[in-house]
Amino acid sequence: MAVPPEIAASLQHFPPPPGPSVAFTLRLAEALHRYGTPAHRLEGLMQRVSERLGLEGRFFSTPTSLFASFGPPEALRTSLIRVEPGDMDLERLTLLDVLADDVIQARLTPAEGALRVEAILARPQRFGPVLQVLCWALAGGAGARLFGGGLKEMAVATVSSLLIGLLSVVTQRQPSTARVLEPVAAILSSALAVLAASVIGPLSIQIATLAGLIVLLPGLTLTVALNELATRHLISGTSRLTGAAVVFLQLGFGVALGSRLSELLPPPVAPTVAALPAWTQAAALAVAGVAIGVLFRARPRDWGWIAAAGTFAFTGARLGSEFLGPQLGAFVGALLLGIGGNALARLRNKPSVTIVVPGLMLLVPGSVGFRSLSSLLERDVVAGVDTAFNMLMVAVALVAGLLSANALVPPRKVL
Repeated sequence: MAVPPEIAASLQHFPPPPGPSVAFTLRLAEALHRYGTPAHRLEGLMQRVSERLGLEGRFFSTPTSLFASFGPPEALRTSLIRVEPGDMDLERLTLLDVLADDVIQARLTPAEGALRVEAILARPQRFGPVLQVLCWALAGGAGARLFGGGLKEMAVATVSSLLIGLLSVVTQRQPSTARVLEPVAAILSSALAVLAASVIGPLSIQIATLAGLIVLLPGLTLTVALNELATRHLISGTSRLTGAAVVFLQLGFGVALGSRLSELLPPPVAPTVAALPAWTQAAALAVAGVAIGVLFRARPRDWGWIAAAGTFAFTGARLGSEFLGPQLGAFVGALLLGIGGNALARLRNKPSVTIVVPGLMLLVPGSVGFRSLSSLLERDVVAGVDTAFNMLMVAVALVAGLLSANALVPPRKVL
């Protein structure tokens, strides 16, 4: 049956169905977004992939959605992908980066690449829930030592993080319960620290509470948000910054409720934190590096590099803070981390995020923001605002250090 001329003429205005190159690009972009790639890196990589595949593509990423348009401006085919933010998965990001290179270099066709993306997404988790919960506990204990706590603070933070890790595993099965993880975890950590101070003797309740929540502190989200703002990705950066602020508020609300338990107990004795040997800090850095590697789902072969990079950055930041102040100290730490991560990524031909992001976890200002919120809840407005300003300055210093490192030692890859 012949198609009427007027209908045939109207069909010419519709773009043709997407080909394998477009399908591969969309699946790759969605997978990268799901596993924690920030907007400036995601859009840069997808622009590079589309150009190498001969596509005229335009990409726009936000924390919860992804827009992709193909074709000339007068005949665009636009796709909107709604993405639920997922956990950082460094192993899958590495595999997706290798896959993108294979398709760009024509070692795989786009159709084969799309199938390979599905295979990567379908891979089982390398680390089971038992190991992940154990690493929650290790991160809490190591964090208490790095915050200046003693054995009591480390013990309480380890137990708190262990319980919060179990709670995280349970709530992940149901989205409605996962959204209340932060306030419930904050209530648990604060109440346990208050109870421990009454039962086992004087300890720093603030350090124990803060270290127990170390995995949930949104310092990394705050730093990524400011990085996106600095690279002119304003909508994504603003959205991520708002999300970090909401998490801070949820944690502060939970801590305020949990601390009410102190009214039912005898007043705590002023804590006297016993100084631990210097080697315990080095051990805490090594343990924290391995725990972060597991929680960020990095490959075991990268754990040593992650621990070394984190120790290098943390030491640089501490030395810089002693001579230059906390803000410039953070800048020095981020600069050293960025230079080391980019240089190592160039030598290994791997994405720099596998080293830089875990190392950044030891520098991010989440603990500073938490202390600011605690001061505001105690109606100490001046101290709260001053601490919040310091938090923002530390985050800006970290972003400036990373951008300076990228200028001095440009990464070979976009990721």
